[in-house]
Parts: sequence; structure tokens; C-alpha cells
Amino acid sequence: MSGPLDGITVVDLSRALAGPHASMLLGDMGARVIKVESAGGDDTRGWGPPFVGPEDDPVSTYYLACNRNKESIVLDLKSDDGRDVLTRLARRCDVLVENFRPGVMDRLGFGVERLHELNPALVVLSVSGFGHDGPEGGRAGYDQIAQGEAGLMSVTGPDPDQPQRIGVPIADLLAGLHGAYGVAAALRERELTGRGRVVRTSLLAAVVGVHAFQGTAYTVAGQVGRAQGNHHPALAPYGLFHASDGPVQVAVGSQGLWVRFAEAFGIDPADPLLATNASRVAHREHLVEVIDAAFAAWRAEDLLARLAELGIPAGKVRTIDEVYDWDQTRSQGLVVSVDHPVLGPVELPGPPIRFDDNAFGGGREVHLPPPALDEHGASVRAWLDDLDARG
Repeated sequence: MSGPLDGITVVDLSRALAGPHASMLLGDMGARVIKVESAGGDDTRGWGPPFVGPEDDPVSTYYLACNRNKESIVLDLKSDDGRDVLTRLARRCDVLVENFRPGVMDRLGFGVERLHELNPALVVLSVSGFGHDGPEGGRAGYDQIAQGEAGLMSVTGPDPDQPQRIGVPIADLLAGLHGAYGVAAALRERELTGRGRVVRTSLLAAVVGVHAFQGTAYTVAGQVGRAQGNHHPALAPYGLFHASDGPVQVAVGSQGLWVRFAEAFGIDPADPLLATNASRVAHREHLVEVIDAAFAAWRAEDLLARLAELGIPAGKVRTIDEVYDWDQTRSQGLVVSVDHPVLGPVELPGPPIRFDDNAFGGGREVHLPPPALDEHGASVRAWLDDLDARG
């Protein structure tokens, strides 16, 4: 169970996606993650279809996506026993992750002050929907609502009148990613100070944090971004075009590339409407028509080969199955094999980080399957008993 976070223990009180994604990333890096669930289990255990496995014990593929490299223990945090076990976990663990609505941890008797009384070195990651304070800090957070409220849907879709959600729960996933790197920073700080810190993020913060040029276009230039389909608002040509038998994507990111690209496909690079990036952006519809007309004589496979010869960044639009069957995906450790307690050997999407001494994704050479409900309840309690016995 090697990895840069080997020796770090995480107690994960979160459910659904943002918090579990954060704790899974920590587990990928070698941390031991103890997932605390209610008797009914994490909400995502019931999210589907698709479900797989036996009809009397179906497994949600959604749950499998965000709970690798964890153990599971069931606790009723409103009971004396549940509170006692969580108290012992807080004393012994390095990190606690929660994504309850603001105020819930206090009502359960495990607010920040209490947690740091139990363990001054504990790093607490708290993920919310819209922040832990402010005029709307108590709002519940759901990914699609956050995508809309945080502006992402307004710049996604075919045009401004048809806002679109991203095809994955990106607000949740980004909040988990930001939370995990915040924890890593807090653990580093703890090495210097001996004290844990509270790390806070939210779905709102996660999306606003990736506005990038769309944000500065407004804050600096006063320009409000709008959805423009599959074409970049500030670069052209940069987007999806059409060969005779399907779409291809092309990214012409410099003037030198533009000249090379245009000359190769019979387009006048000095055309006043197309000569500069600014003019191409201003006349994007015309540009797209010109390029689609030039590409109409090409099959997608041949076109991509020609673009590669020219050194023009380009690619196909793959379906999900094509991505996971792609040898490049597998060469990067982005598919991992685990032995699930119900399903047996299965493949899961793998961690997005590799280290130079590890051909596998994440920091581990062996990944743990997402646990069955309370699969590790007895072993976690035994571990705590052993620690208590040793003082």
C-alpha cells in the first residue's frame, strides 16, 4: 500500500460525490480511507441504472466510480455507540472529510472546536454547496444547480438560448479535486506547526475557480461570455469541423500554424477576413463554412493523418467505450483492475496521476475495490480497540 500519503488515515463522513471523490483521491495516493456510512449506505449505492451483479444484491456503477481504495463501517451518529466510535476515529485519524450542510456537524456534536479538542493535529475538509457563510451559505448543493448558478451552463451549449450542463458532474468532481489538494497542503503545514487546519471548498468555488479566461474577460474587460457551441471564443480555428464521414477537432493556436493549415487546404491565409486571429474570431461563421467546405473531400481518418503530418493539433471525437478500449488510455494507468467482494474481478477508471517509479495510476501498486456496506466494520473497531489497549 505504498504511496506519498502512506501512513495517513482519513475518516470520511461524506456521501454522494464531492466529498467521496476527494477522499478517493487521497486513497489513490496511499492514504487509508475509512468510509463512515449510515445503515442505508451512501446515497450513491442506490443511484442507477446501470446496476450490476446479482438481483438480490445489485451494485451501482455510480457508487463504484467514487469509492475505490476505501473501507466501510456503518455508524449511527445519533446513537451513543456511533458517537463513541467517531470520537475514537477523530482522535486517531489525520484527516476528516465531511460534506454535510453547514451546521450539521455542530448539531451532531462534532463541530470544528470539538474535533480539535479531540485531536489538535486533525485536518478537516469541509465541502459545501455554496460556501459555509455569506447570505446563501446554507443552501444545499447539487451539481447541476451549481453548474447553472456558477455560470458554467451559460457558456456551454450551442448558443446563449440553450444553456447546457456538462456531461459529467463537474462541479462535484472539481470540488473533490480542490479539496484533496487543500488537504495535501494542510498536511504539509502540519509537519511545520503540529496543528491541523480546516480546509473549506464548495461547488460554487470549484466552478468559479475554473472560469479562467471567461472570468477575466468580465472582471477586467467587462465582456460577458456566452455559449458558442464547439468553437473557442478567443481562438480560431479552434473547434469541431466536419469531414465527409464524421467530425474532427482542430486547434490552430498560433499564426504560424494558421498559415501552414490554410495553405495545405487551399485557403488564402492573407484573406482580410481571415488574416489574423482577431479577424477570424470576428468572422467565425464564415471561417467554419470555409473549413468545412475544404474538409468535405476528406475522410476523417485520412484528414487526421494529414493534419498530423502538418503538425496541426487535431483529434477525433471518441465515445466512452472507445476511450477505455484505447491503448493510449490503458498505457497511462487510467484503467485499474480490482477484485470486488460481490462482482469479482472488474475494471474501474483509474487515478489521473502517475509517479515516475510507478507504472500504475495513483501512488499504489494495488488498488482496493469500492467496499461493500460495513465490510470493514469489525476490523475498524478491532483496530481502534488495539490502539486503545496500547494507549
